[in-house]
Amino acid sequence: MPDATDTDVKSEKPSAENIASAAASAGRKGPPPVHLWNPPFCGDLDMEIRRDGTWFYQGTPIGRPAMVQLFASILKFEDGRHFLVTPVEKVGIRVEDAPFIAVDAEIAPDRITFTTNVGDTVTAGPDDPIRVRVDADGTPRPYVHIRRDLWALIDRKTFYRLADAARPGPGGALGVMSKGAFFALDGAA
Repeated sequence: MPDATDTDVKSEKPSAENIASAAASAGRKGPPPVHLWNPPFCGDLDMEIRRDGTWFYQGTPIGRPAMVQLFASILKFEDGRHFLVTPVEKVGIRVEDAPFIAVDAEIAPDRITFTTNVGDTVTAGPDDPIRVRVDADGTPRPYVHIRRDLWALIDRKTFYRLADAARPGPGGALGVMSKGAFFALDGAA
């Protein structure tokens, strides 16, 4: 089946190919400054990030990790929606839960550094907090802030490792410390 780079699209409608081409042509090292880009909205793209972190284009999983990383680098969250942006184009995409999955963590006594499914790393702290939402059935859903209002769901094995490292904090809540900040793992503030 074709993936996001195998389809030849010859239309004026936004497409994954046009967005990827514009993003790649920037040729910069490091993440693009999407927070500075405010292009006009060009419509919605048939792209979705599923709850498990899999990216889909027109109903087909995007099988190339480099393409997913490229799209992830130009992801922006504003007004309650997710967009892919370039300096000249902004298209809406669907995200079922969080756009990223934290798939590993290096847990040190004074810091916790997470790695996501798209290769981003972030050290939790005051600017990049860990938050735990508790579903109606009592299931914890832990997240870590990655960048620019984008969050990663912490996968189960990594959350279990955090729970194993947890210690009592203020008010007796169990949690972890990173960069001088305490993060409760039970959903407490």
